Amino acid sequence: MAEHKKFIPFVSAETNMKEFTVRALIIGLFFAVILGAANAYLGLKAGMTIAATYPAAVLGMALLRLMKGTILEENFTRTVGSIGESVAAGAIFTLPAFFVSGIWSDFFTPGHYITSSLILIAGGVLGIMFVALLRRVMVEDAELPFPESVAAAEIHKAGQGGSGGSKFLFWAMGLGGLIKILGELRLFQYLWEKFVVFGQQTISGTIFKGQGGMLLSSPGVSPAYMGVGYIIGPKLGALNFSGGLLAWGLMAPMIMYFLLPGINFQEWASFLMSQDSTLSLDTAMAKVTDPTYQINQIWKYIVRPIAIGGMLVSAGYTLFKMRKSLSTGIARSVKDVKKAATGIEHNVPRNEKDISFSWIMVGIGAVAVLTFCITYFIFQTNMLIAIVAATVMIILAFFFASVSGYLVGIMGSSNNPISGLTLTALVVTALILVALGVQGDAGVATVLGVAAIVCVSAAVAGEMLQDLKAGHILGGTPWRMQIGDIMGVILAGAVMFVVLAFLNDGDIASGKNLGYQGGFGSKNLSAPQASLMAILSRGIVQGQMAWPLIIAGMLMGVAFILMQVKSPMLVSVGMYLPIETTFAIFVGGLIKGAVDLYSEKRKHNDAQKVRVENTGVLLASGMIAGEALMGLLIAIFAVFDIFLYNYFSFFKNPTFFISFVILAIIAYVLIQIPLKNAGKPDQPAPPASGM
Repeated sequence: MAEHKKFIPFVSAETNMKEFTVRALIIGLFFAVILGAANAYLGLKAGMTIAATYPAAVLGMALLRLMKGTILEENFTRTVGSIGESVAAGAIFTLPAFFVSGIWSDFFTPGHYITSSLILIAGGVLGIMFVALLRRVMVEDAELPFPESVAAAEIHKAGQGGSGGSKFLFWAMGLGGLIKILGELRLFQYLWEKFVVFGQQTISGTIFKGQGGMLLSSPGVSPAYMGVGYIIGPKLGALNFSGGLLAWGLMAPMIMYFLLPGINFQEWASFLMSQDSTLSLDTAMAKVTDPTYQINQIWKYIVRPIAIGGMLVSAGYTLFKMRKSLSTGIARSVKDVKKAATGIEHNVPRNEKDISFSWIMVGIGAVAVLTFCITYFIFQTNMLIAIVAATVMIILAFFFASVSGYLVGIMGSSNNPISGLTLTALVVTALILVALGVQGDAGVATVLGVAAIVCVSAAVAGEMLQDLKAGHILGGTPWRMQIGDIMGVILAGAVMFVVLAFLNDGDIASGKNLGYQGGFGSKNLSAPQASLMAILSRGIVQGQMAWPLIIAGMLMGVAFILMQVKSPMLVSVGMYLPIETTFAIFVGGLIKGAVDLYSEKRKHNDAQKVRVENTGVLLASGMIAGEALMGLLIAIFAVFDIFLYNYFSFFKNPTFFISFVILAIIAYVLIQIPLKNAGKPDQPAPPASGM
């Protein structure tokens, strides 16, 4: 049997090779910030993140090859570089919830920066400590295939022969950034939307009477959204778009048809004026009588809570489907700790050495003390609540970190249900603290803080274990990779709040300039997971949940499950997002479907299909990163009241034809370049991307 054979890594334990070097660390830290920022941008706008292991591997290889770096340096750089994405995922799922829930009236303050950074760093360090505790048992388990780890290791091996796709990644990053900045300069219409009125109808007297209409929209001209659609493929892209069609094509028009005839526009205008003292009565009346504004408000305050109910049921259903894996992971966790505590040997080979057990315990204890200090001194709860919160956090973080690692071992980090695990942690924490009498903003903040630490811990644990498995295959040194990742989460944790703050403040500034309400939870920064966390935490702790709408959404989620919808969560997230976002993701999925169709038509063999897949994923990832980084730069300008279109506008009202040209260029790149790089049928197959 294969499991009885002695494992031989690519680089033997006796080999003395450069690994933890200054250049490898600096490159890894740089990519941890860059890929983390890109994923923060993408997650806030589209509710999704992409796995960073593959881009980090390719980018790290490209730079280190110029410096004649070793394969272990490349492995170390990939490990550190990919961890930023996990910190970003934890940040975007939770930190905006403090703002959306009203706990923080302003997102960026020095105090909020310190609190957020401590939360992110605590969660990241905790995830690494737990993985160091469990690594040996999990990476050597023959039942865990670690598909993305194997793919990453094979990429590094193939790179020793000179192969690589970094040129596609860098080229696509430039294209994505260029399209984003051209849209900002008003070279083309970034979005086309139009409210179509159906007219007034009366049936049986006044039983059914209303002004009907629907908001139509083009797909967003976004390399990032289309890149996401390309990566998730046509089937999942269609599921996501179906949610958008349900929200904007069915629910919002129907609610508008029945609701608007009974609305007192004078009272609505007065309410707006009470919220914004700068509005005059005429301006407020013009706003509330605008049908585009009306249907957007219906979507925001009625349809989105329904979508949240669907997301809740979908998260529960996802965890239910994984119940065997979850229970197995939890049951093994306790045994693994005992093995880790008693299995420390003195003369351990280099490639089997983890951080020492005593330092692991110190790290876990330090995070527990830090959690107590955050809840007691910053959130200002009482002593009992702070102690319980710290205890619950450690227990939940341990189990969810181990479960996250187990699921990554089965499916890879791209499919790790971090949001579902975080929702579970939040609900459990909220119910326990409510039973102890917690209430008010302090209670909501404590629940969000614990959920945030657990979320980051689980995300980092999954990504870290995936990288440790790749390092296990290549012959890397675990403790060096773990130390490198600690540095990575500290830097990413210190930077990520600033990234989120610039995106939030930049959207608020743009909203004031263009006449919309920006910031987290807005149309441009939907932050669906964080908004869900905010509603749940305040709803459970303070009883402020819109239960009728939430329950309706939960029943809708049950209906999706009964209809055997493949991913009810994707449909619900699609309802929560603006229609132009889901439309663009769908277009990206269609482009991937076209690539697959052409590949079949040309009778590509398996090796050619893998090359096409890898090139396409690199291009899509590059476009996502390019737009995200340029979007972050534009947000920074907006914070300082610098709006580029006020200085460099090419057209006041450009024709939308140019937008279609841009969409066609993106489609051409994502179809033609991968197919051109299919290679010859007799070429050996490269490693699959695993994404």
